[in-house]
Amino acid sequence: MYRISIITVVKNNAQTIKDAIDSVLSQTYQNIEYIVIDGGSTDGTVEIINGYKEKIDILISEPDYGIYDAMNKGIKEASGDIIGFLNSDDMYNDEHVLNRIYEVFAKTKVDIVYGDLVYVEKSNTSKIIRYWKAGEYKKGAFKRGWHPPHPSFFVKKEIYEKYGLFDLDYRIAADYELMLRFIEKYRIKTVYIQNLLVKMRTGGESNRSVANIIKANIESYKAWKKNGLSVFPFFIIMKPLRKILQLFR
Repeated sequence: MYRISIITVVKNNAQTIKDAIDSVLSQTYQNIEYIVIDGGSTDGTVEIINGYKEKIDILISEPDYGIYDAMNKGIKEASGDIIGFLNSDDMYNDEHVLNRIYEVFAKTKVDIVYGDLVYVEKSNTSKIIRYWKAGEYKKGAFKRGWHPPHPSFFVKKEIYEKYGLFDLDYRIAADYELMLRFIEKYRIKTVYIQNLLVKMRTGGESNRSVANIIKANIESYKAWKKNGLSVFPFFIIMKPLRKILQLFR
């Protein structure tokens, strides 16, 4: 039976960290390692996390160089065969998500499994803002602005060990660069499950403002160049335009 390591990174998010932790601890899958990486919170987040200390396998609370540095710490600490991330604003859709992830890995013998995600209202997580239907990867899909939702992206640890962690040169789009590297550059075997896995509150770093959307897109372009991949100009125009329009819906 695969051991699944779930990593939650957080800094000063006392408002929602409890929901994220409860979501992981309520999973019915039995072989979970739960890792929480706190960036030195000062708003009461640490006190909330400490209330779960006996149920969290690894807890690190110290300053870091941002979310992707914290994620890299979690990967290095993880002992699981499979690694997934659940951000402090997010929740699993139900208590059987990790069971389904295990079943797909066990049956298919692939290295990456991902599924769907919904954006929900920050103060009312039952209200869906947008459904992100990931869809199956097809060669060239990244050029059209496609990529999986990172919180629904589960990867075998050996892939991180072989192909690298999050690149800290990217402040907003390191998750995009990593998925591009794994799927588009190295053609790691993936499986898409048509299943809602994660609820994400609106207001993530890359979608918080027009400036951040543009900056994330510039970083995405640089990711293509750094990985030796050519990018079609249509991607540069359409991806940020869609996200900017969503801010004004």
